[in-house]
Amino acid sequence: QVQLVESGGGLVQPGGSLRLSCVTSGSFFRLYVMGWYRQAPGKQRQMVALITSDGSTNYADSVKGRFTISNDNAKNTVYLQMNSLKPEDSAAYYCNVLLKRTVVATMSDYWGQGTQVTVSS
Repeated sequence: QVQLVESGGGLVQPGGSLRLSCVTSGSFFRLYVMGWYRQAPGKQRQMVALITSDGSTNYADSVKGRFTISNDNAKNTVYLQMNSLKPEDSAAYYCNVLLKRTVVATMSDYWGQGTQVTVSS
């Protein structure tokens, strides 16, 4: 069983900062990609930022220069530092990981339960 637990969401004023965390626990062989997605009401879920186990990153254009994704492989944890937040960043943020349960298993992806980020004055 693999479980993802997110934390760090909340209400923040425009221009403020938040840091999201996501811990992956359970039985698995290796994590390959960890990332954050977000979904606002009435909109499709979209990729925010991804990071591979070797540290390569990818960001949505809308967050480049404001958000930073990082990971701690020893703790199976991925972080999303969000600065200069805007009202349009408001959404439910979901953690996603791509992993193998065993060395011979195929790749599988898992989702966290989501954490709400609201940017409002």
